[in-house]
Amino acid sequence: MSDTPHTALVVDDDPDIRKVIGTYLGRMGFTVSFAADGRAAMKQLDAGRPTLLCIDLMLPESSGYDICDHVRASPTLQGLPILMISARTMPDDRARAEELGVKRYLAKPFTQAQFVSLVKETLAQDTP
Repeated sequence: MSDTPHTALVVDDDPDIRKVIGTYLGRMGFTVSFAADGRAAMKQLDAGRPTLLCIDLMLPESSGYDICDHVRASPTLQGLPILMISARTMPDDRARAEELGVKRYLAKPFTQAQFVSLVKETLAQDTP
């Protein structure tokens, strides 16, 4: 990762998952903000673009798919690296996420090593 400060928005309705992901990202040097539902996430995204978006698929208010649609529709969020983290692992879920611009898809449960590796891959994929 570069010397530029990295920010991440973590969106998950499970406070324990938010804490774990926040801890992992913090260890990687990210400044992390959190949202517990899709509507709050979209408000935060409209307020400022993070370096990385980590979202759950199944959320209250608006789903992870809805957030992806929001990102695609916003000129200021175009190309935002998205890592979807979900217990839903059906091929259709992954395919729809990819169609909506998700760079990587991580199945729950996951290890710290898996998470860190996918974050690095997601950001490297976005680098020209």
